[in-house]
Amino acid sequence: MAQASDPSAASGGVAAIFGLGNPGDKYQDTRHNIGFLIIDALIRKGSYSEQKGNRLTTLHRARVEGQEVWLGKPQTFMNLSGQAVNWVSGSKKVPPERVMVVVDDIALPFGKMRVRGEGSAGGHNGLKSIIADLGTQKFPRLRVGVGPIPEGWDQVNFVLGRFRAEERKALDDIIERSVLCLESWIKRGLEPTMNEFNRDPS
Repeated sequence: MAQASDPSAASGGVAAIFGLGNPGDKYQDTRHNIGFLIIDALIRKGSYSEQKGNRLTTLHRARVEGQEVWLGKPQTFMNLSGQAVNWVSGSKKVPPERVMVVVDDIALPFGKMRVRGEGSAGGHNGLKSIIADLGTQKFPRLRVGVGPIPEGWDQVNFVLGRFRAEERKALDDIIERSVLCLESWIKRGLEPTMNEFNRDPS
């Protein structure tokens, strides 16, 4: 599949990264909220200042190598994530090809990562909502594996469940690698990031 165009950071443009999840203590640290965990880690590592958001999303902002970068965690619940992404894309003038979305993926084994420049929702309700609101599939996404679903488990209960003890031991490394991936995308663009981070770490 052809990848979406991805202007370089050197163009001095604007980019946005959204980590998907559900707001509230009930959903904190669940598999479906790994996007939130990754955005939080990126905020802690970088020089991102908190900005005034609205009921749709939190917002943080920084300038990275001449590029304005917005970070968001939609507060609309997963199935309406597109409202937040569309609002930031429109109000901050971020073209869809410069909107990176970070999501959990039950089709990928736990800890595996895949970066793509465009594509279908793959059954993910957050991506479905974003595609509907942006009116395009041509935006990059980082899928972080949380699967497989154990035999006999309900899918909803699985993704809304918290990580097992053995998974938590590896979670910090997975989040750190995801942050490095997002920083690479901001600074180097899509193709170099795909080439590096779609390979499983040795």
